Amino acid sequence: MKRTAPLAFALAAALAAAATSVGAPAAAQEQRRPPRADRHFYGTKTPYAPQQDLHDYQPVPRGFTPVFTENVARHGSRAMTDPSDGRTVLAVLQAARAQDGLTRLGERLDPQVRALLAGAAALGWGSLSARGAEEQRQTALRMEQRLPALFHDIEAGRRPITVETSGVARAVASANAFTAGLAAGDPALAGLIRPPVTDRDLLYFHKQPQNADYRAYLAGDPELAAVLAEIDGEPGTARAAGHVVARLFRPGFAAAMAGPDRVAFGRALYQLYGAAPDLRAEAPGVDLDPFLPAEDARWFAYLDDAEEFYQKGPAFRGRTITYGMAHVLLDDLFARAEAAAAGTGGSGAVLRFTHAEEIEPLAVLLGLPGSTRPAAPDDPYAYRTNPWRGAEVAPMAANVQWDVFAGPRQPGRGTDGGGTDGRPAEGTRYLVRMLYNERETAFPASCRPIDRGSFFYDLAELERCFGRG
Repeated sequence: MKRTAPLAFALAAALAAAATSVGAPAAAQEQRRPPRADRHFYGTKTPYAPQQDLHDYQPVPRGFTPVFTENVARHGSRAMTDPSDGRTVLAVLQAARAQDGLTRLGERLDPQVRALLAGAAALGWGSLSARGAEEQRQTALRMEQRLPALFHDIEAGRRPITVETSGVARAVASANAFTAGLAAGDPALAGLIRPPVTDRDLLYFHKQPQNADYRAYLAGDPELAAVLAEIDGEPGTARAAGHVVARLFRPGFAAAMAGPDRVAFGRALYQLYGAAPDLRAEAPGVDLDPFLPAEDARWFAYLDDAEEFYQKGPAFRGRTITYGMAHVLLDDLFARAEAAAAGTGGSGAVLRFTHAEEIEPLAVLLGLPGSTRPAAPDDPYAYRTNPWRGAEVAPMAANVQWDVFAGPRQPGRGTDGGGTDGRPAEGTRYLVRMLYNERETAFPASCRPIDRGSFFYDLAELERCFGRG
């Protein structure tokens, strides 16, 4: 989670967290230690990559053709939303320089941070980066390549492509980049792409008046505050912060830094570390890897993942405050698929562009991988005991896609699923396939696919298992 509070507030919070953790059993602390993994640990700032090869999908069942597709996508890679973390880091570096307190490595950090901030400021705080736009364009091109028959029918039937966004600039820019990718892949689609429309209730629901209880949860829920304080106060936090500081500052300056100051500095540096890959075009040459060793980056990623888990993900067992509000988006996915099956939808595709605050709770409702396990109140979120990872659940440009296919109810009999006008033919059967970050993904176990191991489901079966009957 992006921390924008002043340094003094961050230090006070860290002190409170440390006090809360006193006396925690050593075994419990070690249990929540993140495992060794890859070199980079960017959490939800991880740049997007498709999770399955374009040519490695299950064959579409015989006799079925695609008639509709819809998605929900997070905006692509972006700049930091403000310069606060950079200012925190630069202020400490400046103080150390004045006291001849920088190591050789520490001397190299200042120009890197300034270059990163300059690139973000020139782009615009929070704006979609060149990398983010390319993520969306390439995802669109792969969508076309997966569904050539659908886009041919959209073109032939002059069916519109509907585009909806949260109205936030980076989501609108993501929508424009995605549709530009579609048009680049097939110029004939350009005239069928509708201008983006804003639907904040659907795609920015976490900030809407009807969800004031959720914002109150973030601001002052005692159970939430206590568990995050406990996690922040684990010994690994002070250890990682101390290691970062010892590499950048001379012993005298490092020793004079209070524990909370070290934590605030380390977490601010981690935020910049995570932002740098998203701005590789705007801040070329910036590389913060040397300043944040893998083990320390892993720990700070764990702290950020814990916040995301409790604020936007499965959170506490027995509570739905973080994801219940996403039903509006799940309902819309069903409504559009059902309209396509009924021949009342009109659109050949519905494209939605939103934020992590919407993707993460939707993942819980859909039972997507890594999002099915809430934490018990007496057993806080831990890497060893919970599969939830921000980098996998909601990286930049994360997306959920439903493809609808039409075919005969009995193999070898009936109609071919209707014509290019989108109207259903008598006796048509409709199947749905879900992709999550472009990987074929099963619906919850309570939903039965058409065959064992298949990723295709009858639309009627999904309605049943999601209680829409």
